[in-house]
Amino acid sequence: MTFRKFILAIFTVFAAQLLAAQIVFSAGSSSSTTEAEAPKSADFAAGKAAIDAEQWEAAIAAFTKVTTDEPKNADAYNYLGYANRKLKNYDAAFENYNNALAINPDHKGANEYIGEAYLQTGNLKMAEEHLLKLDALCFFGCPEYTMLKRAVEDYKAKQS
Repeated sequence: MTFRKFILAIFTVFAAQLLAAQIVFSAGSSSSTTEAEAPKSADFAAGKAAIDAEQWEAAIAAFTKVTTDEPKNADAYNYLGYANRKLKNYDAAFENYNNALAINPDHKGANEYIGEAYLQTGNLKMAEEHLLKLDALCFFGCPEYTMLKRAVEDYKAKQS
């Protein structure tokens, strides 16, 4: 194997690992914190379990406790917004997404979910603003950008 081929092989392996890491770390709530940094209270775990089980009221109760105890927890506000949006409590959803974004403007999950909420309430312009924000945050792309882009495209197709 020539030196050039060896370097190319090393670069290819490194690039594949970097891409795999981005996919793994982008799962979940999508804050800029890593799993090790994320707070793990019992209420947070209960809220996440309720989200996974689509028990929106239980999720709201749990994440309300988390945000009371941890007022700077962007992930908790994001999940609280998500549960409210699923119940079509759009005012509460927007309030919580905006709280998450005030804490962490680069929170990918909150940018995606607020964009989806804007589409559900007929505000394409604001959804596209959050899509642009995700485009800037996701240099190599990310699931949040892809999902909001797809939602925007579907929304536009239904409007035609």
